[in-house]
Amino acid sequence: MGLAATGRCFSLKYEEIRRFTIRFKNDEIMNRTRVKICGLTRREDVQTAVDAGADALGFVFYPASPRYVSAHKASELMAEMPPFVTSVGLFVNADIDDIAAVVETTHLSLLQFHGDESPEWCAEAAAATNRPFIRVFRVKPDTTADDLLQYERIYRNASPYFKGLLLDTWTDAYGGAGKGFNWSLVSKEIGPRVVLSGGLSAQNVAGAVSELRPFAVDVSSGVEAAKGIKDAEKIRAFIRAVRQAGEPI
Repeated sequence: MGLAATGRCFSLKYEEIRRFTIRFKNDEIMNRTRVKICGLTRREDVQTAVDAGADALGFVFYPASPRYVSAHKASELMAEMPPFVTSVGLFVNADIDDIAAVVETTHLSLLQFHGDESPEWCAEAAAATNRPFIRVFRVKPDTTADDLLQYERIYRNASPYFKGLLLDTWTDAYGGAGKGFNWSLVSKEIGPRVVLSGGLSAQNVAGAVSELRPFAVDVSSGVEAAKGIKDAEKIRAFIRAVRQAGEPI
């Protein structure tokens, strides 16, 4: 084989490897589990979460929550966020007008409905604010895998703004209780589409990511020093555990 032919062969091999590498990297990026840090109330916690690599930050607009922030306060905190980090507003049985006012003040990117909101109500609220939304499913002891699929189907059919379910544990309160549920309920079919929450911490999130490969994980109390006060090292450890669990073997 002449030098020219050898060169062409090498060039083709290099191009094949380059394309495979790009495709592999793209697949890895698309399949990686994202991280949302929720219940932020302080500028320093926002900065820590961003620096640690959080994909989304959650702000609670439920007045009964110890992690509640006003729209004005949330707007100040969101000003610390760089591009491509998603701002999420958590609402519980709120009035649509109140949600619209928060959106107008904060310009948040995504709505999270965490109360008893019906599919029709969620569709109306999302359309009124022109914002996509995720809906919390609070998993009970008698919940089945089919329940999750049916719930997802109902909300998906109700609105084009629906982007997925966030799975949390049923309690008498609305979220932030730090309690887990039986992950075996999450089938391989729905797992890559859900946001997993409920009792997650740096100590157990790697197992959740390895087992379920969820689209994202959501943590609040698991990275706190006190309610509404985040612990910087816990945030970093949590995100590090998610990233390491998602690395290809």
